[in-house]
Amino acid sequence: QVQLVESGGGLVQPGESLRLSCAASGSTFSSFHMAWYRQAPGKERELVARISTRNTTIYAESVKGRFTISRDNAKNLVYLQMNSLKPEDTAVYYCNAAAIFGFTGRYWGQGTQVTVSS
Repeated sequence: QVQLVESGGGLVQPGESLRLSCAASGSTFSSFHMAWYRQAPGKERELVARISTRNTTIYAESVKGRFTISRDNAKNLVYLQMNSLKPEDTAVYYCNAAAIFGFTGRYWGQGTQVTVSS
């Protein structure tokens, strides 16, 4: 079992950057494949990026080249570096832990709000 806590959200202007962090509890963090999802108002939750236990990464087309997912197993942390932010990136961002790569896991954080607005 793992508990997830996101942080780092906020209000930024278009073109600016933010780095989200997801802190995981539990000694088995390195065995989980991690992902970031987001949900905008009135829309379904969507995948933003995944990172496997071996650091294989997958990105949504809408964020390729702008966002980078990474993990630090020694610190039980997952990051989402977001550059060149756009208003359409506005959403609540959630961290997810999965036992199988490519699948949505059952462990979720509480989410952190990202608002991109001028």
